[in-house]
Amino acid sequence: MSETQLKKVLSPLMLWGLGVGYVISGMYFGWNLGLAEGGTYGLAIATFFIIIMYFTFTFSYTEMACAIPKAGGAFEYANRGLGKHLGFIAGIAQNIEFVFAPPAIAAAIGAYLHLLYPSIDLMVFAIGAYLIFTMINILGVKIAASFELVITVLAVIELLIFAGVALPEFELSNLQLNPMPHGFSGVFAAIPFAIWFFLAIEGVANVAEEAINPQRSVLIGFGSAILTLVVLCILTFVSAVGVAGWEAVVYPEGSTVASDSPLPLALSKIISSGHILYKLLIGIGLLGLVASFHGIILAGGRATFEFGRVGYAPQILGKVHHKFRTPANALIVNMLVGIVALFTGKTGEIITIACFGALSLYIVSMVSFFALRKKEPMMERPFKVPMFPLFPLTALVIAVIAIIAMAFFNPMIGLIFISIVGLSYFYFLLFLNKKM
Repeated sequence: MSETQLKKVLSPLMLWGLGVGYVISGMYFGWNLGLAEGGTYGLAIATFFIIIMYFTFTFSYTEMACAIPKAGGAFEYANRGLGKHLGFIAGIAQNIEFVFAPPAIAAAIGAYLHLLYPSIDLMVFAIGAYLIFTMINILGVKIAASFELVITVLAVIELLIFAGVALPEFELSNLQLNPMPHGFSGVFAAIPFAIWFFLAIEGVANVAEEAINPQRSVLIGFGSAILTLVVLCILTFVSAVGVAGWEAVVYPEGSTVASDSPLPLALSKIISSGHILYKLLIGIGLLGLVASFHGIILAGGRATFEFGRVGYAPQILGKVHHKFRTPANALIVNMLVGIVALFTGKTGEIITIACFGALSLYIVSMVSFFALRKKEPMMERPFKVPMFPLFPLTALVIAVIAIIAMAFFNPMIGLIFISIVGLSYFYFLLFLNKKM
């Protein structure tokens, strides 16, 4: 078997597990920081438009994923539709998203376990998580996807139990407490945290090459994943904020420092921290973080692997392990970069860099969509996006507005993102472009 060939083992159910698993940690932490920026109404308005963006984007992206089922995802579509230079930009944006999202989640895993075991430094847990889940991914995609499916199902059940506990305490008036503390500008400032609810859903396309009957499996997996996530997002948002207002799920009692644990904060208003149900829910809650951490490592490995396989990065990254048929080199390099990012201790900033990568990816992908429709009208498309051109155009417009707003509110992080892309592109032009 070729040393650059991936193994086909993934079913539609496994793809659903991956799609939901990539994203589900966004329901457990991070999103509540958007409440500090926009309040209940500000984050709700931002989330409304981001849901529209993800819904229209996902169905547009699925058309390309079914037509071109390759591990590179967006990079492959841009390369074919827009040429190698914009293909490289799409690929590096995708890699930034998938490499920078895991350290933010690892920090949350480390902080969570540090609360349970305060004598052990949180970085020990965070780096330990990287080593364990990178190894699981190296051992085989079927093992990795099966594990992901189990913990994703448990994490979904946990969110449903949380809603079941919180909704009886829901009061509409709590949604109206100080609803827009910073006025309308808070809507734009809350955008990265609205994106965090859904960040990395497109990772399903990166395992299309390993799907059994990808044209059918990707459609079912992608479609069911986005619908599941929209329901969970609305349910979690409303039930958490409805307990005691938005400030109760941002700031711990007596503190002005925003917390990364909105669900425990909401639960603490209903039941005591010593209650068995509280401990059970918080214990299972860790699985939501693990599901996304593990899933994004899986997708990121495929994105980096494809970059190396076609020569847009050092070709050693494009080799599969001779025994396990997995992109082991790419997984290890991504882990090392992630651990370096982890040591910066800037979780919020890391999330924002990942969001810049995601939005750049969405913009180039939707431009690629139109280019492929024009350049290759006869390409076999087992699935076609509904309501063309409205869906891809809507996704493109919202993504452009979102990235402009993010750059306005986060100019330094935007500059760091552009610097990473620019330096990578310079390296590509100088060392790799001539070989192609």
